[in-house]
Amino acid sequence: MMKTLAFALPAGALALPVAAAAAPQVTLQPTGPVVELSVYESVDVAPDTVTIGAGVTTSAATASEALRLNAAAMQSVIARIKALGIAPKDIQTTGINLNPQYDYDQASQRQVFRGYQASNRVSVILRKIEDTGKVLDALVAAGATDLSGPSFSIADDTVATGQARARAVARADAQARAYAAMLGYQGARVLAISEGLAAGPRPYEMAKGRNFEAQAAAAPVEPGMVAAGVSVTVTYELTGTAGNPAG
Repeated sequence: MMKTLAFALPAGALALPVAAAAAPQVTLQPTGPVVELSVYESVDVAPDTVTIGAGVTTSAATASEALRLNAAAMQSVIARIKALGIAPKDIQTTGINLNPQYDYDQASQRQVFRGYQASNRVSVILRKIEDTGKVLDALVAAGATDLSGPSFSIADDTVATGQARARAVARADAQARAYAAMLGYQGARVLAISEGLAAGPRPYEMAKGRNFEAQAAAAPVEPGMVAAGVSVTVTYELTGTAGNPAG
């Protein structure tokens, strides 16, 4: 998800008084050429949080029975999650579905109703990455029939994002001054800045709807690194008397 922040810098002003926040927006009228630069920078950091998904799917002849069986199975899975020390606030239901199931009869060439299938999924946030493999194994043992994730992240990316922002602004400034030098101008003045925060890493999707009984005994998990990134778009006015372009 992109979070966009934008602001304009008045000419010759480094700071505005608090009362100016309610003042009408000032539109700058540049007298020199204008260049807009978009720069992306990121900082790699070790993750400290991981999100996994666990679900239970059950089938029965009637809708009520499918839901009853599913509820019992999911209660077992959730109880196991809590028994591992995971706080209730880190467990969230992400979807409950109930659908009729049909088989195609080749002889009659028509769909034949065979019952209902119910599914329930939860998202679980783990604050101890080293427990990921153990939790996955426990979920399967408790009756989870499909898993998703893991998706690694950092709980507080303020510092890493700030570092990425500083790099992006410095790089944009260097590029703007390079343009000014190439075109014979003395410098570059910031007119506007907008920022977009890059979305987090996409989760690795484990197979869904499969029987994990044979493979859940060992679930090695390597967290690697995640990136905290910032995309900055800066508009500059080239300033100073234009001479002969460099080169």
